[in-house]
Amino acid sequence: MSTSIKASYTVIPAEPTPNTVLCLSPSDQMTRWTHISAIYVYKEAPNHNAMDTMRDSLSKILVHYYPLAGRLSWIEGHRLQLNCNTKGATLIEAESTKTLSSYGDFAPSDTIRNDLTPTIDYTQPLEDLPLLLVQVTRFKGTKQGLVIGISINHVLCDGLAFIRFINSWAKLCKGDALDHTEMFIFLDRTVMSSSTRPCFDHPELKLLPLLLGSTDTATEQKHERAAAVLKLTNAQVAKLKEKTNDEGMKQQEGSSGKSYSTYEVVSAHVWKCLTKARGLDDVQPMVVRMIANIRSRLNPPLPINYFGNALAVTLTLTCFARDVLLNPLRYSARKIREAIEFLKEDYVRSQLDYIQCQRHLNSIRASNFEPEKHNNALFYGNPNLMIVSWMSMPVYEANFGWGKPVHFGYGPVFPHDIAYIIRSSDGDGSLIVHVHLQIRHMELFKKFFYQDILSSFSLLDAL
Repeated sequence: MSTSIKASYTVIPAEPTPNTVLCLSPSDQMTRWTHISAIYVYKEAPNHNAMDTMRDSLSKILVHYYPLAGRLSWIEGHRLQLNCNTKGATLIEAESTKTLSSYGDFAPSDTIRNDLTPTIDYTQPLEDLPLLLVQVTRFKGTKQGLVIGISINHVLCDGLAFIRFINSWAKLCKGDALDHTEMFIFLDRTVMSSSTRPCFDHPELKLLPLLLGSTDTATEQKHERAAAVLKLTNAQVAKLKEKTNDEGMKQQEGSSGKSYSTYEVVSAHVWKCLTKARGLDDVQPMVVRMIANIRSRLNPPLPINYFGNALAVTLTLTCFARDVLLNPLRYSARKIREAIEFLKEDYVRSQLDYIQCQRHLNSIRASNFEPEKHNNALFYGNPNLMIVSWMSMPVYEANFGWGKPVHFGYGPVFPHDIAYIIRSSDGDGSLIVHVHLQIRHMELFKKFFYQDILSSFSLLDAL
């Protein structure tokens, strides 16, 4: 390996914290019990005292985010509980013989995962697994740069809570003061629980369409996978939106006139390009699965400093491949919008109740760890797809004292077909689309991804 571990520390809160057991919400229970692993890439490296500063500031931020120093345990055989027992987080100091530039665009891969994110031993008992692990990797060269690889257990929090924690830690490390919401996070999960029965059917938590002729997803799960980082310039996004929102087409469709959002348009574009790359049968049924932040969808809304998972899943109505391929892009954008509009408060509450009522959560629990051992219902690979928006996430605000990151992304390749859409670090309105696909589909997908945008430019210029 090109990366060597120089030191490893167990970091506990700098002050006494509550020794208690936190109940988990249905949204927490349905997430995978493994870790989210992400990397922050910095061009400049701090001085050699940076590890001491990071360790000291991590100990201080854990006073406020003390659940991260605890451990999970199983109850009732399939449900989880969070023990705030201050067993500590893990901070790792590493060095690489490579240069920062040798990792290219930092697309998720086995190399990125092995070199730049913490190694987690899932063979040990769950009660012994740290919930937060951080690896700080330096590189050779005059301006060697730095990568912070962070693995955080998904049961504790969703993406927004994860980013808020990292940004708060970075502020402390830099020497800045925390505001009130960063110092006093909201941990009461009971605001998302109830004792009522679900009032909707919730197909988004059940078996997804299979490839025609298949009885399970086993074959699709065995295909090799890869990830790519694709950039869309501000002009390219604008052209896609202009094409989709053409006024004459909207009037023919009987639309209310509300323009399709960036997320709806880019998601539709990804869906159409992947459908084309897969070469699916015309009558192949398929869906797109999405996850939405529900903090503002509940009444009253959850506090901005809610630390946990506040997520709901939604699903497009089943479509045929030919419908996505032969119709204009607005067809797919409309399907995406309709799925999002399902997530009114009554539907979200019903989904949480549905999860709460499950006797065996493994049938609906998502996992990116050994997915072949999990129920088909949560495999959203071929012919289906998951698309997630991180466009509103302040992922580039994590300034630990040596500048803002030039890249944020995931370390491992996901075992499902998934696309993450985030803002570019350039701050010029461009987007980064992280796609995780079967290798056999990747090159064609990338070809169509840009080819179809070029055709959008040509079509609009001709009008």
